[in-house]
Amino acid sequence: MGRTPRYRKPFRRRAEGKTNYYKRLKLLKSRKLRLVIRASNNHIRIQAVQSVLKGDKILISASSQELSKTFDWKGNTGNIPAAYLTGYLAGLRAKKAKITDLIPDLGMIYHRNRVLAALKGVIDAGIQVPVSEEFFPESLPERINGSHIANYGKYLMTENPEKYKKVFSGYIKKKLNPANITQDFTNALKKIENNA
Repeated sequence: MGRTPRYRKPFRRRAEGKTNYYKRLKLLKSRKLRLVIRASNNHIRIQAVQSVLKGDKILISASSQELSKTFDWKGNTGNIPAAYLTGYLAGLRAKKAKITDLIPDLGMIYHRNRVLAALKGVIDAGIQVPVSEEFFPESLPERINGSHIANYGKYLMTENPEKYKKVFSGYIKKKLNPANITQDFTNALKKIENNA
């Protein structure tokens, strides 16, 4: 720790690695609506936020927890397909609220692929977000529907059943087959389109 007179202790949230204040200031100066995407180990939360002097005003919100409660999503709520579905849901809600464009506020990205999948879902719902296609990894479109999870589940089931039981223990507890995740994804996407 610095002891000189010029040493300045960073703000608590910056020291914890939660907020980049320089990036946040640029976003606030733009005076545009922000698309806030936050991912934890088990969930994704997406919000359209308007910055006002009194604080941030949340215009729309979507959480991956809603997928299993409302849209019959049977898989994990913290994986890439769930992130895409949550982004798609948030995009449809933004369209209903007559929001046409948002700027991305991704924060300090820890779960990069899930955050980018959620961003892709918002864009596919018809919201304009100033992001080029090069920003997304090449493998993302193949992973959005969960085919990578299904393939890995099939591989482990035949090659290493013990590891399969350990890796897919959450699916086994719910009596789900990871090979069916692409069908679950398609069903949940249709329900979101019809009911959002």
